[in-house]
This record gives sequence, C-alpha cells and structure tokens, in this order.
Amino acid sequence: MANIFTRAATGVMDWVNARAPALAPMYRKHMSEYYAPKNFNIWYIFGVLSLVVLVNQIVTGIFLTMHFKTSAAEAFASVEYIMRDVEWGWLIRYMHSTGASLFFIVVYLHMFRGLMYGSYQKPRELVWILGMLIYLVLMAEAFMGYVLPWGQMSFWGAKVIISLFGAIPVIGNGLTEWIMGDYLPSDATLNRFFALHVIALPLVLLLLVVLHLGALHEVGSNNPDGVEIKKGPKGNRWSPTAPADGVPFHPYYTVKDTFYVCLMLLVAAFIIFFAPAFGGWFLEHDNFTEANRLVTPEHIKPVWYYTPFYAMLRVVPDKLGGVLVMFGAIAILFAVPWLDRSKAKSYRYRGVLSWALLLGFAFSFVWLGKIGAGPGTDPVETIVGRFLTAYYFLFFLTMPIWTKIDKTKPVPERVTTHD
Repeated sequence: MANIFTRAATGVMDWVNARAPALAPMYRKHMSEYYAPKNFNIWYIFGVLSLVVLVNQIVTGIFLTMHFKTSAAEAFASVEYIMRDVEWGWLIRYMHSTGASLFFIVVYLHMFRGLMYGSYQKPRELVWILGMLIYLVLMAEAFMGYVLPWGQMSFWGAKVIISLFGAIPVIGNGLTEWIMGDYLPSDATLNRFFALHVIALPLVLLLLVVLHLGALHEVGSNNPDGVEIKKGPKGNRWSPTAPADGVPFHPYYTVKDTFYVCLMLLVAAFIIFFAPAFGGWFLEHDNFTEANRLVTPEHIKPVWYYTPFYAMLRVVPDKLGGVLVMFGAIAILFAVPWLDRSKAKSYRYRGVLSWALLLGFAFSFVWLGKIGAGPGTDPVETIVGRFLTAYYFLFFLTMPIWTKIDKTKPVPERVTTHD
C-alpha cells in the first residue's frame, strides 16, 4: 500500500514538474536545500509564528467580510449579528481579534531577537528594512481594522488618531478632513478604512513578506553567535558544497517549528475560549457599546500594542512636538543597521554595557506601554514617561558611541552549540 502511494505521489510530482519546471528548484532553494545555522534557539521561532498568525488573519478576515456592513448605521449591528446569529461567527471574530494581538506579540519578540543578535548588520540591512516596513504596514492595517466594529473606542480612537494630522502646519486641517472624508468619522471614513484594511494593505503586507523572506534566503539566516556560516568550511552529510555548520531548513526546522506552532495555537485556544477580551487588553470594554458621537468615553486609549508610542505622544506638552516624537520613535528603528558600530553582531559576545542598555531599552518600552494604557492624569507618571521617552531615543542616538567603546569577547570563527 505504501508503495502505491509513493508511486502516485511521484507521478503527480513528475506531472507538475513537466508543466511547471521552476517549482521544484524554487522548493529546493527555499526549503530542502536552504541551509540554516545548526544552532538556532527558541528566539528563532517567532518569524514562523508570525506567518501562521498572518494566515489566520487573512482566512478569518475573509469570513468576517461576508457578513460585515460598511455603514456607520449598520456596522456595529453587523458585528453583533456575526457574534450572535452567524453559526460559529463568535469563534471567527474572536480568532481574528485575538490573532491581531498575537501578531504584535510575536512581531515584537521577533524584532527584539533581531536587536539582541545583530540580525540587522551587514549583509542583512535590507532584510531589517523590509521587516520594519512590514511592521509599519501592520500598524496601519491593525488601526484601520480596529475602527471597523464602530464601537465607542473605535469611533473616538479614530477621531483622536486622525486628528493628530491636524498638528501639521498649513495643511493639517485639510489633511484631517481628507483622511476622514468628513468633519467627524462617518460612512466615508468607514468605507475607505474597510477598503484599505481588506484589500490594499493586505496586498502590500503579503508583497513585503515575500520580499523579506526572499532577501533573507539570499544572504542566509543569522544565528545566536552572529557568525556567517557561508564563510566557514564546506561539506556536510547532505551536500559537499553546503556550509558545514548548516542543516536543511526542511525537515529539521519545519518539524521543530511545527511543535511551537501547535503550542502557540494551544495558548491562542485558551485565550479565545476563556478570555477573548483578555481583561480589556485585547478587546476594550467600551468597544462593546455602539459608537455615539455625543458621548465621550471616560478614558480614550489605543490597543495595547500602540500604547508605548501613545505615551510618547501624550507626555510631550506640544501637540506637533508629540506627533514628531511619536513618528520619530518608529522612524529611528530604520536607521539601526547604520547606528550599531560593534565588532560583534551578537550580544553574546558584547560587554556588560551593551546588555544593560538593551535591557533598559526593553524595560522602558514596556513601562511606556503601561503609561500609555493609563488615564494620563498622574503628573508623576508624566515625568517618568518623559524620562523613558528620552532614554528610548538616547539608546539609538548614542548607539554609535557605546557600541564602539564597549568591550567585546572573542567571536568564534564557527558557530557553537550553545543552548
């Protein structure tokens, strides 16, 4: 029986290869003959996890669009219809809303791993830039999707965020009205956000993901040691020309990643079935109330993955200054490959100074997120937020200095087998 299936599978593959001869070489280049470093650790699973969440968002989003009404008068009711009357609609909606938060969790961890192991340094600058473009598009995609349910926080959050463009001198007010299509968020806003969220931005996101993976596979993956396996000795049990310190991505890492994918799906299932709102962090309580332009929520705040940048915006007393600081905090991430002057890519071989500053950066980002999620009325919290914002920028602006003066340990010529 096994031989029958093997012959059938071989026949199908031969049939496909005869009609699309480029598919087999592409598969070999990116899977079975793509040699990844043999010393990957758990920090290298988040790229694959983000792909899984992206697929979840696309599939669940397609089903949600089948029942969603792009009208300010019907949008909220259509979401309630999905939740109450569409068979398994509540599950699809919670998979989508939980998936949005999981997406940012794995992306933030993926970015932190890049900072920790120097995955942005030569020759991977383009990989980092494309990754940052993915992050930028993802933020826009999530914001526009957040507006669509047309709850209280969706409406007022859209109004607050779009009104930030009003701080731009001369053209600010006109630009704000052009984005909203009205003086307040309305049908026009909902329709254009729906079109961008469902069609335009997903296409851009998918294109950037393909380019990101293509650029990565051209230069090869980084590893916890920050050593280039392509420059090392050649020859292993699979190929005499392959890096000696590499293993085929498939089946070795596909099997390993499958385990972590199942683990993430298990965690996601617990959240979806037992705590889909996650205490108001994944779905705000105010968003279960229909939008009312005459009633302002007691506390307007964005979803948790925007709160660090929202805190930066809020602690700056000048509106234009706050907008520049908020967007500058994202823009400065694009410059990281040229700011880091360290001889060692990985923080494994850097000194105490680099580790202390990196951990301080992570701490400040999380604390800013906590401040941004709060009411913003505590003056002490505002002062702390200003110090943390200053630290955030100084971490990058002084990076050329402290990465150069920090002592580094000897970097091995070949990858090691650290756990």
